[in-house]
Amino acid sequence: MKILLLLGLIMFSGISVASAEPVTSQSTTPSKTHFVDEQIMIMTDISNNQDIVQDFAYLTQVTNDEGVVISLSWLTGSLSPRQSFSPAQSWTPTESGIFHIKVFVWESIDNPEALSPPLSMTVDVSERFS
Repeated sequence: MKILLLLGLIMFSGISVASAEPVTSQSTTPSKTHFVDEQIMIMTDISNNQDIVQDFAYLTQVTNDEGVVISLSWLTGSLSPRQSFSPAQSWTPTESGIFHIKVFVWESIDNPEALSPPLSMTVDVSERFS
């Protein structure tokens, strides 16, 4: 059985957690103001809980409040047995609004079989007024 555990999603001070067996999710998002043209780092801890090497694709998708994909990025790699990794993708909003971020860990870009449940977060981006 392939198990790649998505441990947490961190965006500045926002945190969301999923744990293994049984899989549960918990999300806490302290009040944090995000601004247009400021970089947001989307970071997640992933762990290979198997005794074999596991290839993976780590994807981040940002959609606006209307469901339109604003940003899609990914990286690929492999994890040795019992190895952990904290990939990060950046996104810089160019407009204000409500945005939805999803993080996926798949077998590969060509094989979108989920290795863990996706994590989600919503962020509110505002214009910075001087």
